[in-house]
Amino acid sequence: MTSLRVGAQTATATDRLHRPTLTSRPIPPAQPGVAPRSRRILMLSWEYPPVLVGGLGRHVHALSVALAAAGHEVTVVTRHAEGAPLEEYADGVRIVRAAEDPVTFPLATGSLLAWTMAFNHTLTRAALRAAQTGSYDVVHAHDWLVAHTAMTLREHLDVPLVTTVHATEAGRHQGWLPEEMNRTIHGVEHWLAGESGRVIVCSGYMRDEVGALFGVDRSRVDVVPNGVEPHRWRVPASAVAAARTRFAAGGPLVTFAGRLVYEKGVQHLLAALPRLRERHPGLRAVIVGDGPYRGELEAEAHRLGLGDTVSMPGFLGGTDLPAVMAASDCFAVPSIYEPFGMVALEGAAAGAPLAVSRTGGLAEIVEPGVTGMTFAPHDPDGLAEAVHAVLADTDRARAMARRARALVHEKYGWSAIASRTAAAYAAAIAGDPAFTAARAEQRMATGHTRPALPPGNLLAAAGLR
Repeated sequence: MTSLRVGAQTATATDRLHRPTLTSRPIPPAQPGVAPRSRRILMLSWEYPPVLVGGLGRHVHALSVALAAAGHEVTVVTRHAEGAPLEEYADGVRIVRAAEDPVTFPLATGSLLAWTMAFNHTLTRAALRAAQTGSYDVVHAHDWLVAHTAMTLREHLDVPLVTTVHATEAGRHQGWLPEEMNRTIHGVEHWLAGESGRVIVCSGYMRDEVGALFGVDRSRVDVVPNGVEPHRWRVPASAVAAARTRFAAGGPLVTFAGRLVYEKGVQHLLAALPRLRERHPGLRAVIVGDGPYRGELEAEAHRLGLGDTVSMPGFLGGTDLPAVMAASDCFAVPSIYEPFGMVALEGAAAGAPLAVSRTGGLAEIVEPGVTGMTFAPHDPDGLAEAVHAVLADTDRARAMARRARALVHEKYGWSAIASRTAAAYAAAIAGDPAFTAARAEQRMATGHTRPALPPGNLLAAAGLR
């Protein structure tokens, strides 16, 4: 977790005078087996534009906009960013931002739990203020960092709770919980998943993971993939040509994009590059992104003598990232742990041939030899063979890229994903009386018992690695 601070801003007189109110309209009663046309949704997320740390904020934004476009009333309560309004309507979504309290904690690894608790205090107050201007049908929480607010709202508003588990702490650490902080986060995830009427995950793999780690019955888990806005990844030919001129130097171009952390597997891509360079003279690689692992990756590239092969430009904004993807002869996703693999879909939407590791959701997105090439995680030799197969047969690579781009349009559009999410809301609302009664009965029988944490690697114990 890198340090990231957002400035606090207090509400001004203008903010108070122009604070938007939620316009509620009557919702017709649901018919059995038929989802109503509209729901009133209170969404909780620790990141939302302009605050973007990883993919979660982009996901919540796109989902909220798609739900609003489908006729639902969506309020997103999130943290404040310096210069952003405390409340606004944008893209059909009501956005309520929780300003940081005067007593601040740095958002960094050592103080993450303290920061999260302080953030949940201000987030809860902002959400309760939002609830004063309209009723809601469901609370939708995104990941453990909003768990305490989600639980408070569920009980205070007496509405069902739906949680999207984007990733797990055990998964992020390849099955291990090495420190007390990691074990605490795992416990919060377990608590949140167990108290949610429905749990949404992005892949079949993640359904198995939350079932094994948190004991969530499959009947309460909805698999709803992440989505892509294909038009955002199409850029002018001139931008693609400029990217090739900047990075390719006339030879084959292999690219990676993502946060530079261990689980993204960039170290294995670096290990494969000497062999690939021998088979493809003039090959260049671009590693786009930043993160706490960057220094180690730069040192490894130097150790391997890849100074003239690898470029690490950091974050690329605007059209620069899709241009680099579109300019690629192969877009590599060497992740060790990947609950879904959104970046693979983004690369496909840009038109890049894919080579991805067979892990998590990536294994469900890419069909080997049809929409891309695959390889085992932790395997630089297998990675090299997969990338070589893409680079060695341009016609086949472009055919796979065309099929992958078509798949993005057919299966991963946000309107379809919003519809599936709305179905999860309907299931949570319909099942809430039975779920609440079962939870109360369990509490009467066992009280608030803490789940046992087995020793060793949790994913290995569950047969997931």
